Amino acid sequence: MSSKNKTGSLQTTIQNAVATVQFGHPASNSFPRDLLNRLTSEINSLSTHSDVSVIVLQSEGDKVFCSGASFDELLEVENEEQGTEFFSGFAHLINAMRNCSKFIIARVQGKAVGGGVGIIAACDYALATPESAVKLSELAIGIGPFVIEPAVSRKIGKSAMTLMTLEGHEWKSAEWALQNKLFSAVHNANELDNAVETFAQKLSSYNPEALTEMKKIIWEGTELWESLLVERAAITGKLVLSDFTRKALLEFKK
Repeated sequence: MSSKNKTGSLQTTIQNAVATVQFGHPASNSFPRDLLNRLTSEINSLSTHSDVSVIVLQSEGDKVFCSGASFDELLEVENEEQGTEFFSGFAHLINAMRNCSKFIIARVQGKAVGGGVGIIAACDYALATPESAVKLSELAIGIGPFVIEPAVSRKIGKSAMTLMTLEGHEWKSAEWALQNKLFSAVHNANELDNAVETFAQKLSSYNPEALTEMKKIIWEGTELWESLLVERAAITGKLVLSDFTRKALLEFKK
């Protein structure tokens, strides 16, 4: 299963009960709204797929896992409704990931920024490389990591999330991300694929019903996210219209 257009590519392959979902976009694997929607739909579909026990989420290329929201689309936002609609894309994706009946493993081969960090945090297990630095740079462009904050805080704690946000001008190393539990393990680049495959196959060999019940338990207490993340999207959707953010986005594009 694959789809590719000007808003990016999405491809799914299923082998031995493991579904590998790969997304990509020419602009550093960023997410336009259409690609967010397609990935959300794919996660929802795989959640009910009887031949799938585990999902591996990965991206194209070898340098950047995900650079977050599409700056081009952010600059096209003209009112609060459009802004809320755009950032709701990340809200719906994160909710789809936590509600998914299958465990999701992230293959993080490179850097992640903003929404990309949120996606990693919404995965149940993340394997990365020493080059997989992370950053929450939203404050620098006049907004904040409001939508992804619950997922990031759940994974690394409120203190580490605050540190990442206030030091958004600095990259946090893969070792830092490992120590703070964003990453489950770090492998050299030439060992990453084997590590991901080995872990995914081991997980998929377990009782599917037990995996599903365990996933429910792991995500207990997040039920309010259905409304909370959309409310957070509205905050970001308003801030993205500010003169500060407009100027910052244009500078970043240069």
